[in-house]
Amino acid sequence: MVFVSPGVKFDLDMIKKYDTPAPRYTSYPPATQLTEGFSATDYQSAIAASNQRNSPLSLYFHIPFCQSSCYFCGCNTVISNNKNIAKPYLEHLVKEIKHTANLIDADRKVLQVHWGGGTPNYLEPQQVQFLWQSITSHFQIDPQAEISIEINPRYVDQEYIFFLRDIGFNRISFGIQDFNPQVQVAVNRIQPEEMLFNVMSWIKAAEFDSVNVDLIYGLPHQSLQTFRETVKKTVALDPDRIVVFNFAYVPWLKPAQKNIPVEALPEPQEKLEILKMTIEELTNSQYLFIGMDHFAKPNDELAIAQRNCTLQRNFQGYTTHAGTELLGFGATSISMLHDTYVQNHKHLKEYYQAVASDTLPVSKGIKLTTDDILRRDVIMCIMSNFYLHKPEIEQKYNINFDEYFAQELEALKPLKTDGLVNLSSEYIQVTEIGRLLVRNVAVVFDIYHHVQDKQFSRTI
Repeated sequence: MVFVSPGVKFDLDMIKKYDTPAPRYTSYPPATQLTEGFSATDYQSAIAASNQRNSPLSLYFHIPFCQSSCYFCGCNTVISNNKNIAKPYLEHLVKEIKHTANLIDADRKVLQVHWGGGTPNYLEPQQVQFLWQSITSHFQIDPQAEISIEINPRYVDQEYIFFLRDIGFNRISFGIQDFNPQVQVAVNRIQPEEMLFNVMSWIKAAEFDSVNVDLIYGLPHQSLQTFRETVKKTVALDPDRIVVFNFAYVPWLKPAQKNIPVEALPEPQEKLEILKMTIEELTNSQYLFIGMDHFAKPNDELAIAQRNCTLQRNFQGYTTHAGTELLGFGATSISMLHDTYVQNHKHLKEYYQAVASDTLPVSKGIKLTTDDILRRDVIMCIMSNFYLHKPEIEQKYNINFDEYFAQELEALKPLKTDGLVNLSSEYIQVTEIGRLLVRNVAVVFDIYHHVQDKQFSRTI
């Protein structure tokens, strides 16, 4: 059974065959390779080397707090109704910003800023202002920078939305997950349809440059018909981007998921039917399939970047700023420099202790090898553009591609036989059938991956 749509084909039999665990490749090596042997001193040295490259910057700020637990969530969060908990966090966050900024050359421009969580709109307006002023006083934000924030639509009003736009945010994202009330109750995320449409109307009135919404398929009580209604209502909202995540039921990793009625989860076959329908509905509604789980309007920056082969991935997913180096701030955030990845302490106690002692709050990290950087380029080309031009890699790294990756090219032959990739002397191209299984293509070049590794979600 093959479903055809612009840019992607849906082959149920092939998807079943290749539905195995694999990294999402928001980085390579994956974050699972970061080790605790990496120190704050190592990170400081990496920043010094980064200054020599003088690359533009992308900044990420993690706000971990949520007022209630969403049972599907896989993020690192702190659940509390006591808003006072945010005050010491912001004080430490600002101190970390100042400490790190003192290590960064002042002339390096920031092209991208993102606030994630958690729930960034957990913060009161004056707290948002406090953090924003710290950022702008310590970094040089480009006038054309992308400045984005994630919000929980249950905790905003029109005034808050306009405040965010006025302060400088020009992109915004919020989670829908599912419009169905029964599903919302089961995952402890009740947000009526009228609320979601109101929030979108405020966002459009405030003239944000781009709006992203998230859906999740595979949640309890979902069916093909109920999720079709969710997709149609989402299209009616008219966002610029739509991300459709596959729910990974991993209660041994995320204890909150134990509250989910497992008997109400859709069967694997129905999940595939839901995904098939979603792709059909969205592509028929003029959204382009960007990759993995992202859809965008043809005039959206993601779609344009993919057409220009400048799309890239980082810990926030797809990004249009391939040349930037990412600095992460706050508990659990991850920084991605050219040859170094670093993660901050996850728990507030350890994070506070490190910041208070004027130490970069490094929990773990990794220094990339030349082979890591080479493989990252290969994997990111495949993941972002579904295409790799071998001569470009050969020239950049002074290798013979077919010799260096002889084992990997041999491993790709069964995927070629199954129609997932086309191989030639000059390129590797993911086919329309292979686009949904692009992680299966990329994983061939991953020397860290072990088959059936349960720490990763399944590819579909």
